[in-house]
Amino acid sequence: MSVRLFVIAGIVNLLLSAAGLPPVAAASACPLTPHDMLGPFYTPNAPVRVAVGRGFVLSGSVRSAKDCRPLGEARLEFWLAGPAGQYGDAWRATVIADREGRYRFESHVPPPYSGRPSHIHVRVSAPGHRVLVTQYYPKRGETQARFDLVLAAE
Repeated sequence: MSVRLFVIAGIVNLLLSAAGLPPVAAASACPLTPHDMLGPFYTPNAPVRVAVGRGFVLSGSVRSAKDCRPLGEARLEFWLAGPAGQYGDAWRATVIADREGRYRFESHVPPPYSGRPSHIHVRVSAPGHRVLVTQYYPKRGETQARFDLVLAAE
C-alpha cells in the first residue's frame, strides 16, 4: 500500500471510530519484498561499483516496511552470471543507496543457464533491519527495470 493509501486508511478508521464501529485492519504501508534463494555463488565483499557491464539497468529504492521511510545508505550486493553463463568476480558489485534510499545498477542482460531463467541476485542490508536476499527476473527484451525493495525492521 502506498503512503497515500495508508493515510486514507487512517482517515477511514477515524470515521469508523466516530461512528462507533471497529477499525479496519490496515495492511502494511510497504509490503515486504519476498525472499528468494541465495544460491551457491554468493561471495561477500563484492567491490563497490555501479556497473559490471552494459545493456541492462536495474534501479529502485530501499524502504522500511515499518513506516515506508527510505533507508539511505543501504548496502546492495548484486551478482549474476556472466554473458557465457558462468559466475565470477567480474559480475559482482556492491552499490550503496543514496540518502533517499535510491540505487542504480547496470549490467548485461543475464543469460539463462541450467534451466534457470535470467536473473540477478540481490542481498540488501541496512542498520536496524533484517537482511533481505532476493532475485530480480528480467522479462524478455527488457533493458531497464524498477525494483523497489522493502526490508523488515529487526
